[in-house]
Amino acid sequence: MPDRAARAWAEPMAVRHLGGPEYAVDSQSGATYVVDAEVGTCSCPDARIRSATCKHQRRVAIEITARRVPPPGHRRETCAACGTDTVVPEDSDPPALCGTCRLDPGEVVLDRETGDRLVVAAVTDRRAEKVTVDAGETTVADYPTNDGYPDDDIVVEASYLSDVATGTDRTYAFPLSRLRPTDDATLVD
Repeated sequence: MPDRAARAWAEPMAVRHLGGPEYAVDSQSGATYVVDAEVGTCSCPDARIRSATCKHQRRVAIEITARRVPPPGHRRETCAACGTDTVVPEDSDPPALCGTCRLDPGEVVLDRETGDRLVVAAVTDRRAEKVTVDAGETTVADYPTNDGYPDDDIVVEASYLSDVATGTDRTYAFPLSRLRPTDDATLVD
């Protein structure tokens, strides 16, 4: 293994994502260098003078690959639905959702209670206990068919697939955990 690669693995270094493509690398010497992972530069003398891929650049690559720091253009967040640590694009709108919880507008989902297929219109950052339905008479959390789903679940706005097929433009509010992705967009009579 080349010397720089071995040192990138073995030497104590701390890598912090600064946003965008930039990372701060605190080296064992006490110095801090800035690595631009997209351009492939580092502020250390080894990279600047020798134009070589230094141990700091290599360490940033190791940390990104090991998912200990987010890749360029991403940020670390807590999934708003399940609370797990996740990485989302820096320019993404709330709520931050992990790959397991994320639903995208236009995606077909299955209602766990009825088996109906719906099309996601929007994933909101509002919670079921705060969103009212039925002309303000109840909340999504207190709606009878949503019993057992978390009160603080994120609300998803969706339309029944049959309504979308006929051009009816009505959306309904569901707790996120009530819906699950499906590849089957077949209308059932």
